[in-house]
Amino acid sequence: NDQVLTHTNEQLKSTLEEGLAGWVVKNKDAVNIPDTSQDERWLRRPDDDVTGAKSVVAVPITVRNDLMGVITLAHPKPHYLQKYHLALVDAIADQAGIAILNAQLYGESERRTRVMTALANSATAMSSTLNLDSVLDNILKEIQTALQVEAVTLSLIDKEEGNLVYKAASHDTIDLNSLVVGKKIRIGQGFAGWVAESGEGVIIPDTKDDPRFSQTNQLFPEISPFAIVAAPIFIPGKILGVLEAVNPHAGYFQADALQVLSGIGSLAGSSIQNAQLFEDLQISNSRYRDLFENSIDPIIITDFQGKVIETNNRTLETSQYSEAELKDLSISEIHDIDWEGVGEDFSNLLEIASCSYESNLKTKDSENIPVHVNVHQIQIANVYRLQWILRDISERKKLDQLREDLTSMIFHDLRSPLSNVISSLDVIQASLPGAKDQEIQDLFDIANRSTVRIQRLTKSLLDINKLESGRAITNLEEVKPDELIHYAKQALITQSDAKKQKVTLDIPADLPKIHADRDMLERVLINLFQNAIKFTPSNGHIEFGVEADGQAIRFWVQDSGPGVNPDYIDRIFDKYTRIHPDERIKGLGLGLAFCRLAVEGHKGRIWVENLPEGGAKFTFTIPSA
Repeated sequence: NDQVLTHTNEQLKSTLEEGLAGWVVKNKDAVNIPDTSQDERWLRRPDDDVTGAKSVVAVPITVRNDLMGVITLAHPKPHYLQKYHLALVDAIADQAGIAILNAQLYGESERRTRVMTALANSATAMSSTLNLDSVLDNILKEIQTALQVEAVTLSLIDKEEGNLVYKAASHDTIDLNSLVVGKKIRIGQGFAGWVAESGEGVIIPDTKDDPRFSQTNQLFPEISPFAIVAAPIFIPGKILGVLEAVNPHAGYFQADALQVLSGIGSLAGSSIQNAQLFEDLQISNSRYRDLFENSIDPIIITDFQGKVIETNNRTLETSQYSEAELKDLSISEIHDIDWEGVGEDFSNLLEIASCSYESNLKTKDSENIPVHVNVHQIQIANVYRLQWILRDISERKKLDQLREDLTSMIFHDLRSPLSNVISSLDVIQASLPGAKDQEIQDLFDIANRSTVRIQRLTKSLLDINKLESGRAITNLEEVKPDELIHYAKQALITQSDAKKQKVTLDIPADLPKIHADRDMLERVLINLFQNAIKFTPSNGHIEFGVEADGQAIRFWVQDSGPGVNPDYIDRIFDKYTRIHPDERIKGLGLGLAFCRLAVEGHKGRIWVENLPEGGAKFTFTIPSA
C-alpha cells in the first residue's frame, strides 16, 4: 500500500544537512544512486536493515536559478531506477517549480491585497468616528484581517500610574474583551511592557524560548500564546500604547508582519489621540452644560452685537421671559450696561479678562432687580461669544440699606447727647473746685479726647451716607495744606507719644491753597494718622508729607508697620474692610471708606502702596485752588 509519511522537524533538518537532499541543495544538481548501501550520501534510517538497499533519484526544484525544493524518488529494488527515470523526475521538477512559484506569487498577491485592504480600511474606519470605543474596535478588526491571527489586544499607557492598561481585545471565538480589558501590566514587564519601554516592535516566533513569556501568559491564560508580534502606538514624540497580535493561523508570522502592525499602530496613534481629545472635550462640555443650566445665577450668552444666543434656566425664571422672547432682545434691553466699562461695541472685552459692575435686571413685568454683572469673553465651537453672569443682589442691597438706615439713625440720635456731654464736661471743668489739680486735669483731657473722637466718628458716618447718596460737598473754603497736617498731628500726638513713635513732617514753603471742606479733610488726615499709630510698633517712625503735584496738592502718611496684606490692597477703601482682619486691633472698617468718599468728593484720588523697606504709604490728591 502507498503511504504518505510525515517527518518531524528534527528529521527534516538532519536530512537537509547530512543526507542526499542536503547534497542536492548544496550542489543544485540531480543525482541517481543505483544502490543506497554503496553511497555515503544516503542517510541511513533505523529501518534500512529490514527494508534493505534501494535505488534513488533526487532532483532539485529550481525556478530562475532559485532553489525551491527537492524531489526524492526511491524504489525498494537496487538498480531499478535508470537515467530515463531521472529525466522524467527532472521534467516533473521543472513543472513543479513553475507551479510552486505561481502558487507563491498568488499567495503573496492575496496576502498583500489583504494587507493593503486592511490598511486602507483601517485608515477609513479610524477616521470615520471619534468615539473611542468604536475606534479601538475598528483597529482590532483590521489587524485580525491583515495578519490572520487568533487574537489582538490594545493597551494604552496610564501616565499617572506608570502602567499599561488593556483597553480592547478581540478573539476568533471567545469574548476576550471582557476577560482582558482593565488588566494592568507594569511598563517594562512582559512583551507589551517591553515594547512600551523601548519604543521598538518585536516578533516572537516561539514564545516558550523568551523569558518575557511567563509574564505575558499570566494575562492570557485562555489563549496560550505560541507566537506574538507587538508594535508601539505612536504619535510624534510620544508612545500612547501597544498593539499585540497573537497566534497566526498559519503557525508563523510573515516577515513583514511587524511592518504591517507598526503601520497600523502609526495610523491608530493619531486616531486614538483625536478620540481621547474628543472624549475629554465632551466631558468638559457636559460639565460646563451642567454648571450652566444648574447655576443659581442667570447666565446669558450673546454675540458681540449684544444679540442673545443662549440663556440658562435661572435667567428664564428671574426675567419671566420665555427663551424665544429673550432671543429677540439685545443684552442692553435686559439690563443697563456700563458702557464705560465694556467699551463701545464691547471693544474693551477684547483686551481685558472681564468686567464687573452693578446694574438692574429688567423683567418682563417691568420690575428692576439689582444685580452684580460679570461679563467676559468665551469661545464656543471656535466662535467668540460674551458670557454675562447676573447675580441677584437684592438681599444684599436690602441689608446695606437697613445697615445704613440704622447707622444714620444711631448717630443722628447720638449727636445731640454727645454735644451735651461735651458741654457738660466744659462746665464741670470750669466750676469744679480743684480742677487745676494735674490728676483731675488729666482725667478731663481723657474725657474730652474720647468725646471728640466719638464726635469725629459720628460726623464721618453721617458724611459717608451723604457722599454715597451723591450729595455734593458744600462747605468749601480756601485752606492752607500745612494747617491741615498740623491740626491732625496735634489731635493725636499724645497717642503716638504714648508708643514712643517718632513723627516727622515734610512740608515745603509756599504751597498753593486748596478749595476744601476743612473739617472733612482734617478728619481724613486724622484717620490716616490714627491707622499709622495703630500699626506702627513702639519706637517706630511715622511721616506726614505734602507737596505740589501739577494742578493738585499731594498729601501722604507713611508708617513703618507691617504694610497692607496684598489680598486686601485693592479693596482696602471699601466699607467694612479692615487692613488686618485677623489681628487683635479692632475697628469697623469705615475710616478708610470715609477717606475715599471724602477725597473723591473733592475730585481727588486716594491710594495705598507697600514700601520696599516695609510699612505702608497712604497718598491722596486734592485739586489746588
